[in-house]
Amino acid sequence: MRILEHAKRHAADLHATDLHWLAFLLTARREPSVEIAVGNVSSQDYANPQFSTWMAAWARRTVIAKALAAIREELQASAQRTKSKRMKQPPLPDGDWALDQGTSRVELERALLAIDIFPRVALVLSVFEGVPVPDAAVLLDADPDVVKKARVLGLRKLTSNLARLQGWTSTTAKPYVVHNEIQHA
Repeated sequence: MRILEHAKRHAADLHATDLHWLAFLLTARREPSVEIAVGNVSSQDYANPQFSTWMAAWARRTVIAKALAAIREELQASAQRTKSKRMKQPPLPDGDWALDQGTSRVELERALLAIDIFPRVALVLSVFEGVPVPDAAVLLDADPDVVKKARVLGLRKLTSNLARLQGWTSTTAKPYVVHNEIQHA
């Protein structure tokens, strides 16, 4: 019985850590992300395995909603900046996007947090959380075309930031995006 209780507690701890990281990537603020994650984890009951998957999904949705509410004004200002940006390059092709296997969590966090807030949030929601663009647009109170544009800008900036963090320069192998997968030249 103690092993089962320990396993449940460990799973809950991992879930809490994951929710905190999600809230932090969306808000880029430590204190609100802790409050958002703790508020969701403490209200969950992991005793019923049939309910746990549903509760975990619900907790993610709640964290996203609370995180977006905490940064609503900054999101709107960033959305306006994103809307006015010109696309210098053609949009990325549709398809799967994957991280290089050597990318650490710290590198990913740094690379994401260096992106302007609206493109970062659009990227986290649509790529990492798998939220369809029309649903992300509703959550972000933005036009779907602006969310698509933000996603492209975010993916480009993420790829550039990761390349810089991982030491790629103009004389070394660079990552490039093909069908939204990071490859090495």
